[in-house]
Amino acid sequence: MLKSLRHTAALMSLALAMSPGAAAGTDRCATDDTGQEVCLEQPASRIAALSPGATELVWAAGAGDQVIAVVSYSDYPEQAKQVTSVGSHTRMDLERLMALKPDLVIGWVTGNPPEQIAALRDLGLPVFSIEPRSFEGVSRTIERLSTLAGTEDEGFAEADRFRKGMAALEKQYQGAEPVSVFYQVWDEPLMTVNDEHLIGKVITLCGGVNVFGDLDRLVPRISAESVIGANPEAILAGGMGEENRHWLTRWEAFPSIDATAKENLYFVPPSLIQRPTPRILKGSQLFCEKLDDARAKR
Repeated sequence: MLKSLRHTAALMSLALAMSPGAAAGTDRCATDDTGQEVCLEQPASRIAALSPGATELVWAAGAGDQVIAVVSYSDYPEQAKQVTSVGSHTRMDLERLMALKPDLVIGWVTGNPPEQIAALRDLGLPVFSIEPRSFEGVSRTIERLSTLAGTEDEGFAEADRFRKGMAALEKQYQGAEPVSVFYQVWDEPLMTVNDEHLIGKVITLCGGVNVFGDLDRLVPRISAESVIGANPEAILAGGMGEENRHWLTRWEAFPSIDATAKENLYFVPPSLIQRPTPRILKGSQLFCEKLDDARAKR
């Protein structure tokens, strides 16, 4: 299989080299989140997005029409559901991906298998790896993707809209009364986020105090006993679906937790809060509203 992939990659490289404008000297360059500079001789026209978040970000950059491959759960925007899937973010079908002849691959720094990303680079594909960990990082990612795709007008406008929206929300909640918060990012095993995670930054923006914010790992595993001991005033969770709040049910069995006693158990659709995309603005607004509700019950 590797031999056939290399043959396909060689043909792609030759085609790109012979294409009009290839020697025009107008390379488009951007540095990804691993510090690697990626340069293209012409705007990417066949983009593979290897995470649901990457798919959303390419669309936000105005390059949705150029996406020819995605992975499972790439369900936003609606048009993304019609694009060919090449597996999951943890295991791609590389032969199928290469057959689609992408000229740019958008990877996920900590989500894609390193050996598969390395294989794609070895085969000559430009891989731009992303993982925004701040609100500004989301805007900058959109701008960099639009530069590589040649859609700067749309991409920079969307980045600016998101940047201004987050700044307005931050100003709105500046000085808000603190609310101790536990955010549940996964159920089995039980997992949360620390303050360095983008969701941790949402908690802080809304005036929340992450009860596990000081833990070393970005997405630490914890125990139910540690949640009970931390006694958060509010518990927020996403669950496995956009309408499924069953992850909160377990906490109803612990009336000693303030969040349970005060009925401060809140659901936020996971795609609005767990993907580093412009939709985190809406997710942050919902998150802040939940903490406002908790404050109102004091």
